[in-house]
Amino acid sequence: MKLASLQTGRDGQLVVVSQDMTTMLAVPEIAATMQEALDQWADVAPALCGVYDALNAGERRGHVFDPAACAAPLPRAYQWIDGSAYVNHVELVRKARGAEMPASFWTDPLMYQGGSDCFLGPCEPIKMRNEDWGIDFESEIAVVTDDVPMAVDAADATKHIKLIMLVNDISLRNLIPGELAKGFGFFQSKPSSSFSPLAVTPDELGDDWHHGKVHLPLITQFNGEAFGCPNAGVDMTFSFGELIAHATKSRRLSAGSIIGSGTVSNKLDGGAGKPIAEGGVGYSCLAELRMIETIASGAAVTPFMRFGDRVRIEMLDRRGQSVFGAIDQRVEAYGY
Repeated sequence: MKLASLQTGRDGQLVVVSQDMTTMLAVPEIAATMQEALDQWADVAPALCGVYDALNAGERRGHVFDPAACAAPLPRAYQWIDGSAYVNHVELVRKARGAEMPASFWTDPLMYQGGSDCFLGPCEPIKMRNEDWGIDFESEIAVVTDDVPMAVDAADATKHIKLIMLVNDISLRNLIPGELAKGFGFFQSKPSSSFSPLAVTPDELGDDWHHGKVHLPLITQFNGEAFGCPNAGVDMTFSFGELIAHATKSRRLSAGSIIGSGTVSNKLDGGAGKPIAEGGVGYSCLAELRMIETIASGAAVTPFMRFGDRVRIEMLDRRGQSVFGAIDQRVEAYGY
């Protein structure tokens, strides 16, 4: 099943979208918003699936679906937790600055709690006051849960995953060092994240969803050129079940909680990855390419995003069809 939220009000209007992403249908008689659906998922999911099946069979007429009219599937959420499941990415970050990575990073996930009050839609511009803040995209996968009890184990945690979507976890790289030096974590360096137009149920991925991982390439284009296509199921040290289990060590999660994978990153022949043009699968953020450049030559060459730059993030199934629709954003100067 594929669901989206139209840009209406603070929490959007829930719509069911056909599998081919051509038509949609609002379902206020079932649930007016995505959050309302998640709050009573066990009760409303069968009815939503019925609408989805009817749309796909042509038994119900819908309206034309336009991804540009979408808000994030959850325009605001009770919880946004981003992990760092691809430890290869973390290892490169530390290696580039000459720091050893603690062995515990391979067994104990990194995780931070982000702002969740105003997410960006898939085609909303990334508005920034200053280009020199080091604007970067981060292509990621995220899952949405129902209510999750405290101290759930990884196997049971996976059962609480109701929806999957894509994320652009926008980062301001030049603000990060100063914030982390304070010892209190991210805030100004992590502005509003953006999400794919569609959130889909795990069954939509078929055999490409197993063991709490999505086993498909995550495609990133930067200014119209191929930038990365790492497989999200490869080199993912911690599954989504393990990330959720980590998050619930000392708390429960409310329905509508979003857990991110962190930047999707693949190794090559056991070492750092390579650009697509050099036979690798590329990267899911500019920072990782800059790390490779720093390790190789002592200095980063690739600049961070500037006003007018554009990023597109998408995932295709094995038939070449878009699974979640695309995040497609330009960086713009913020005006008061």
